[in-house]
Amino acid sequence: MSSSPSLVTTAWVLEHLEDPDLRIVEVDENTDAFGSGHIPGAVAWNWQTQLQHQTRRDIVGKHDLELLLGKSGITRSTTVVLYGDNQNWFAAYAFWLLRYYGHDSIRLMDGGRQKWKTEGKPWTKQQTEVPLEIYRITRENVHLRALQLDVFRHLDNPTGMLVDVRTPDEFAGLVLAPPGLNETAQRGGHIPGASNIPWSEVLNEDGTFKSLVEISRLYESRGIHAQDEIITYCRIGERSSHSWFVLKELLGYESVRNYDGSWTEWGNLIGAPIDVGGHPERTPRVSSRHADQIVID
Repeated sequence: MSSSPSLVTTAWVLEHLEDPDLRIVEVDENTDAFGSGHIPGAVAWNWQTQLQHQTRRDIVGKHDLELLLGKSGITRSTTVVLYGDNQNWFAAYAFWLLRYYGHDSIRLMDGGRQKWKTEGKPWTKQQTEVPLEIYRITRENVHLRALQLDVFRHLDNPTGMLVDVRTPDEFAGLVLAPPGLNETAQRGGHIPGASNIPWSEVLNEDGTFKSLVEISRLYESRGIHAQDEIITYCRIGERSSHSWFVLKELLGYESVRNYDGSWTEWGNLIGAPIDVGGHPERTPRVSSRHADQIVID
């Protein structure tokens, strides 16, 4: 499915590998993956050290992103094609971040790193040399991002919809994070009124997006419509970026914001309202011996 100008197929990327106005960027959770092989001509971004602020919980600052883009051989007229592992979690985060900072020509490669490898397309371990450029950010699209106070205001918004894209177990408060992931919160559960629509429900088995008709029907069946004011969230903001991309870039919904603070912020806030439960089979309870320990009845 590639009917949106923001989404391109692996075939399209292969056809444009030699395009001088295009820069391919791999963004991974496993930042060692790039060294084991990547698309020819691609450069790598580390989502932890290069796309986030290093001294406070925040997105990377304007100046540091300008430097990164310049070192990556990117100008304001460059078309940036993003892809990565984990069904493009962090590539989608980078897409949202670039859109936030006003870069216009961005594409996400459908299916990500795994699909390119599975199809046997060109693969290299050779480091890419790119020209050093000067990049200047000229605007910030702040309406694409939701902060903590925006979420509190959203709770009283009659047209406001919250989309929790985590797993049903996370939503119900049964677990604080998926297995093996360390960023957690003091409390489990979900923001009151949120709809649980896991990010993976929009994907085919090969990691590509389902048809626009299927995706639209999915969201509408869960009460999410084009006219709504929508905030997506997850645990640390990467999976919610993926769902933000679907709603904003693929479906074209007008008012969609990503709450990148997500559950690791909300679940640590003093006094923030939290609901638990909602899992179809199991319900959580709080241990009487350990008030911060979620256990399963």
